[in-house]
Amino acid sequence: MISLQFITHQTERYSYFDSACLALEGGCKWIQLRMKEATPEEVKAVALQLKPLCKKQEALLIIDDRVELAKEVEADGVHLGKTDMPVTEARQILGEGFIIGGTANTFEEVQAHYRARADYVGIGPFRFTTTKKNRGPVLGPEGYRNIVEQMERASIELPTVAIGGILYEDIATILQTGIKGIALSGAILQAENPVEETRRILNGSF
Repeated sequence: MISLQFITHQTERYSYFDSACLALEGGCKWIQLRMKEATPEEVKAVALQLKPLCKKQEALLIIDDRVELAKEVEADGVHLGKTDMPVTEARQILGEGFIIGGTANTFEEVQAHYRARADYVGIGPFRFTTTKKNRGPVLGPEGYRNIVEQMERASIELPTVAIGGILYEDIATILQTGIKGIALSGAILQAENPVEETRRILNGSF
């Protein structure tokens, strides 16, 4: 079973909460609650709704960006984008009991997260995506391969997750680069049946 992270997204059909529920029902064990345009109160309300559901499914609940909120609702961790709080500062606030992930677009950024003791790094974007602003240059398979090779040469052992515009048919190619996990949003929510699509991805032979 591949390592799959689901990133919440709001569409005409689904709310942020609905999108997370669909991924959970499909067996996803890692939900990143990402609500960039929402108020802290709105994010908190959804996080508190999701927390017991994630616990029931033995899934991790990671809050995007909002470190203090992650601590307040006792989520499992936080994911920090390139313009968010530095990993070192988040670690001081959260302590060792929380998962902290960071976004990277280059090997140098991966290296910085490693030195800051991030628990994993989301590397991307794989291709252009409309769900994320402030994107770095598109990486594609070659970009991932180069970063993974540089990590190996530098003896950096850090879980890696590909992110950004990834489709089902891209997964096998990405995993062949040495990347260990996949983060998806639109690929699941745009499917006719998101629950079945989540299952198909998790049980795929890549």
